[in-house]
Amino acid sequence: MVTLKKGSKKLLNAWAFYDWANSVYTLTIASSIFPIFYSALFLSEIKTVQAFGFEFKSTALITFVTAFTFLVVAFTSPILSGIADYVGNKKNFMKFFCYVGGLGCMGLYWFSLDHIYLSILFYFMGLIGYWGSLVFYNSYLPDIAFPEQQDSVSAKGFSLGYFGSVVLLILNLGMVMSQDDGESKMQMMRYSFITVGLWWILFSQYSFYWLPKGASSGHKVTRAVVFNGLKELQQVWKQLKLNLRLKRYLYAFFVFSMAVQTIMLVAVYFGEEEIAWGSDSEKTTGLIVSILVIQLVAVLGAFLTSKASSIFGNIKTLIGVNLIWMSLCFYAYFMQTPIQFYIAASIVGLVMGGIQSLARSTYSKFLPETEDTTSYFSFFDVAEKIGIVIGMVIFATIDQITGTMRNAILFLFIFFLIGIVLLFRVPKQNA
Repeated sequence: MVTLKKGSKKLLNAWAFYDWANSVYTLTIASSIFPIFYSALFLSEIKTVQAFGFEFKSTALITFVTAFTFLVVAFTSPILSGIADYVGNKKNFMKFFCYVGGLGCMGLYWFSLDHIYLSILFYFMGLIGYWGSLVFYNSYLPDIAFPEQQDSVSAKGFSLGYFGSVVLLILNLGMVMSQDDGESKMQMMRYSFITVGLWWILFSQYSFYWLPKGASSGHKVTRAVVFNGLKELQQVWKQLKLNLRLKRYLYAFFVFSMAVQTIMLVAVYFGEEEIAWGSDSEKTTGLIVSILVIQLVAVLGAFLTSKASSIFGNIKTLIGVNLIWMSLCFYAYFMQTPIQFYIAASIVGLVMGGIQSLARSTYSKFLPETEDTTSYFSFFDVAEKIGIVIGMVIFATIDQITGTMRNAILFLFIFFLIGIVLLFRVPKQNA
């Protein structure tokens, strides 16, 4: 196989194309059809489920499970990154998580409340597969692109992901809406989970073919190597003390990402439970249309944010985007009607792609000159995952105690406010 040079168009396209492959998970499983499917499993009067010896509010259970999965990713990713660095083959680890995630998505076909633990296992596999593969995918960015290319190729990856996931969602939407009765619609949703797994695994092969494997060391994995990743995180933390700009940026990212990812992961559950849709059919259609709006607007948002960063700088642009997110928390608390939800979906789409793309490329640009990009991106991912765990646990706890997701989403305002303050403290140049 021909090894492509760093910065080559074909290599950049191959890297970005993995977003096309795996983003169908975030749209169909995390954001649209699975949340609708999961909510439909519960009777309108009964929104609780028995699991792990407790009675959970349905939305609180799935939020707690999601938080636990991110906790597992946060602790395992640095260990796996350390092994990948040692043996010099991050691509195999990326493949492993891709296949685990794809099979988990297909396993959701059998999701039922009667077999709640097996069902949760499949959900866990899909979630850990997606986020686990991103650890290694993101770490490729400085390896395949030069600093001046990273903002644009990062935005291109997100845009490809939005387009690809919308294509599959439209196909799945056609499958669901072609049926008249609720049971048949549910069956079509189950088939859609299989299409996600197949799409993810099959389209990722193009990226796997062209992405560099990395220099193989030929070393065997020992017990010391297993924990090498944790030691590398300690080294990264020590090095951050010498890089004030990167350290302060990570503090800010940790806080605002906590809120952004939580909102993105619970948005459809919020819309299903808190918005007055009318009939179940109108609810299903309305929620899926909302997700389509988010995805289509997000393509524009990613490019507008990239353009704004080239004019105003990354940090100022991130501050502006966080101000919009903060305002959304207040708006969401008072939302009641489908029209209001559509408006919120449009604004979320505009800032969702932008903040994700810019946050990733800003971190990459702030990195010191090093060949050990995997460790730095592992640190980045661990910070993100721990933030998500904290955000999701807080959200689920408020939802479980108060009985409404409105109070929980309003609370996230605080995280955006703190994130903005911390972004103002990031120096223009490294100190």
